[in-house]
Amino acid sequence: MDIVDVLKLKLQNAFAKLDKQVELNDLIIERSKDLTHGDYATNAAMKLCRLFGSAPRNVAELIIQNIDMEGIDKIEIAGPGFINFFMKNDSLTPIVSKIISEGDNYGRGEKKNFKINVEFVSANPTGLLHVGTARGAAYGDSLSRILEFAGYDVTREYYINDAGVQIKHLGESAEARYKELLGLPFTLPEDGYHGEDVINIAKKIREEYGDNLLDRPDHLEFFMETTMKYELDQIKVDLATFRVKHDIYSSEKVIRGNDAIQKELEFLKPHTYVADGATYLKTSDYLDDKDRVIVKTDGDYTYFMPDIVYHVNKMSRGFDQLIDVLGADHHGYINRMKSALMMHGYKPEVLEIELIQMVRFIKDGQEFKASKRKGDAITLKDICEEVGVDAMRYFFAMRATSGHLDFDMNLAKEQSSNNPVYYAQYAHARLCSILEQGKDIPLDLSGAKLGAKSEMELLKHLSNFPNLVSDSAKERAPYKITNYIHELAEKVHAFYGECRVIDARDFATTGSRLALVKACKQVIKTALSLIGVSAPEHM
Repeated sequence: MDIVDVLKLKLQNAFAKLDKQVELNDLIIERSKDLTHGDYATNAAMKLCRLFGSAPRNVAELIIQNIDMEGIDKIEIAGPGFINFFMKNDSLTPIVSKIISEGDNYGRGEKKNFKINVEFVSANPTGLLHVGTARGAAYGDSLSRILEFAGYDVTREYYINDAGVQIKHLGESAEARYKELLGLPFTLPEDGYHGEDVINIAKKIREEYGDNLLDRPDHLEFFMETTMKYELDQIKVDLATFRVKHDIYSSEKVIRGNDAIQKELEFLKPHTYVADGATYLKTSDYLDDKDRVIVKTDGDYTYFMPDIVYHVNKMSRGFDQLIDVLGADHHGYINRMKSALMMHGYKPEVLEIELIQMVRFIKDGQEFKASKRKGDAITLKDICEEVGVDAMRYFFAMRATSGHLDFDMNLAKEQSSNNPVYYAQYAHARLCSILEQGKDIPLDLSGAKLGAKSEMELLKHLSNFPNLVSDSAKERAPYKITNYIHELAEKVHAFYGECRVIDARDFATTGSRLALVKACKQVIKTALSLIGVSAPEHM
């Protein structure tokens, strides 16, 4: 149990002594930003003073009179009723032994028996992954890693839009290039795909299947399916390079099979009406600002209709929570899809949609701009090769997805403390180097000789890691992990500057400090892994 949990339990017991039953989840303990205000603080007296019918400061006094002081040096009341805790040093040192004994599992949450489906990327398989998908890919994967580490049962899903007109245009484009290779007249479709990847796929198709494909009665369907498969295979390769994996690839065509749309329309019939020849879904009866067309006047479905089928399909697989990672232009999509699921009896909270704002890639002061259809796109692979996967994953995790991001490619490649990923990785490499130098010195896991200011700061920060993971998972906020990493790296560098770690004249203190170094190294490595970033031992 870490210090935050210990303090919560102490508070709960203090309230119990005062005949007030309080849930642990209702108690908030935060690290103090100013050390003069203690190590930790709580607003419990202000938040729960209603239970006493008294002023917050009076409640704070009652809490202090009834709290167990073991491990606590002193408690102060500040402002309108904040309670500040000053911890004894020996209450912090056991964290070193805990981290080293638990290793990669330090900070891991207990299994929660709660199934979450995270659907992300889901780019149309019509070309190489564009850099525009990179931020969503990094966010979806980092979020999945964090949720999984926090104890949730996570399934990562990619939805393949293989039933739309874009696949027809892709097949037509590949067939045109195939004709070109055969020396036949060809015309590239105006809405087709003109990139080099389609040319290369046409060459592969000819090499593998020969020169007589146009004799097949289903030649266009063949080019559609085969070209899409090649494109999807390359997408999977590029995602793997980006350290992104999916557990499931769901096909729109498969999900729409067995008359699934017709069956869904029949189910939704009580919630629909026809106006001007189109069929509307009465989503305004729920959360939406207006009703939505699901069948157009020509009988074709809007994209919303098969999406309803897909989300109902996901819920039918036993998930407790669906998280969709979508572009910022999908804001209006949120309430309409929640409304459709509510028609099936689901609560609106079962669906979360995380909107990803745009990224501008900046190099030498200029912005990259590209078009996938014209074939001059900047691909995910291009950026990975230029700035490295570590920099991309770290930079994308650093900011909340609700804000636009300017990705400075020059900074991402800079080997200095100005580059946040380099700064964090250098801290890890420095710790590895210290451990290598002291490899023959026994570690003292008790932390008995720790007491310097920088050492205490590290211990407090390390003890907060499990709660940080939990908060990051609950708030869907990978940026909290990078904030934590950066602060830990700062504290590591401060510790290195203040303390002589390896001292041949004092092996007792050296053993305690080497154990602290090992604990810091472990937590940096674990935290970096949660955002898909490596922890190099040498730099």
